[in-house]
Amino acid sequence: MLYLLISFFSFILLSKSFTHHKPMLQTWEDNIRLISLKFWSGSSSFLQKNWISLQPITSKLKKMVTSGSNVEGQREERETSLSLLDLPDLALSCILEKLPPSGLCSMAAVCSSLRESCRSDHLWDNHIKHKWGTLIGPAAYRQWQLHVASRNRIRHFCLKTKKKGLMESLAAIILPSTWTTLPQSVTCVCNCKVKASSRSLPVHSIMSLCLSLESGKFWFPAQVYNREHGNLGFLLSCYDAQLRYDSWTNTFQARYSPYGRRVVEENIPWDRLRAAPVDTPPYKLHVSDCLHDLKPGDHIEIQWRRNNEYPYGWWYGVIGHLELCNGNVNHCRCHYNDIVVLEFHHYTPGSRWRQMTINRKDHREEGNEADGFYGGIRKLYNDEEIARWKRLWPSQVLE
Repeated sequence: MLYLLISFFSFILLSKSFTHHKPMLQTWEDNIRLISLKFWSGSSSFLQKNWISLQPITSKLKKMVTSGSNVEGQREERETSLSLLDLPDLALSCILEKLPPSGLCSMAAVCSSLRESCRSDHLWDNHIKHKWGTLIGPAAYRQWQLHVASRNRIRHFCLKTKKKGLMESLAAIILPSTWTTLPQSVTCVCNCKVKASSRSLPVHSIMSLCLSLESGKFWFPAQVYNREHGNLGFLLSCYDAQLRYDSWTNTFQARYSPYGRRVVEENIPWDRLRAAPVDTPPYKLHVSDCLHDLKPGDHIEIQWRRNNEYPYGWWYGVIGHLELCNGNVNHCRCHYNDIVVLEFHHYTPGSRWRQMTINRKDHREEGNEADGFYGGIRKLYNDEEIARWKRLWPSQVLE
């Protein structure tokens, strides 16, 4: 740089000195060419000699520029990127609604904020309705409330007496097994193990109910078609039972009424189960509200039990024609008669179980110790209910 400045000032002095001496113009031009050649040859030789020593400096300058741009890029990326917790509540809720139960359980283990969001009742209520809606009826919810109240009383009493271990052991012996507490870890859907301790999971939450059902620790009331693995004595019937779920086999275990011989049935598939269609306990007579609407061809379910000590079961049948009616639709007057014929077509004609008559105006429990007792009637209006009974139809007619 200094060499360049000296050359520049020399050029100015020479230009001024030769301004008024035109005869020497040619000599000045020659000098300028000589000076320029010497300048460029000197500068080029200088760069060639010092190029190796300048390389580390240039590389450091490049790294400084590159690193500075990377830092600015990372800073901009951090400023523009959003985490899941930065989303509005509505957007976060929409995302969580798309997750399966196993996904909600995994997400709840991320942080405390997501744990509270993933335990929301409305998220788990959707999963309850989707998977358990056909089995969990009003009776099951009542039993769950009793289960929660019982656990709260035991916990409160144990904390008060400071004898938690002893009292819980006594409670486990005294209380029914349907009120057993949740385990420390349960296997959720897709075999996702989740901690479910009472300290971290509210017992009254819908999530607690779902995990209790999935773990099989909560026995709930429902009804079983063709109980005892299709025993001939129970074909085309549906009986109340206490059920628990087995997640490994995706089947259920059932415990039937303790009266008579106690029966436990295992490996019951989903298609043989349903929630009770009416909120009538199995030992009470159902109040029939469809008697005046019954006509030949209607599909029905009727209560039947062997004797007064046994619970009712619901049996499938149809309304038949009176003996004097020829079955012609245009001339049939059976629906105007007080006598209603009940037919069970899975029994052979002439069987004592094939046909039964009731009085539609004054129907109460009817029967005897030999043939059993017939109770309330419910008419089937739903085509799916009727189709389900037909799918359970026996392969051969019974005697």
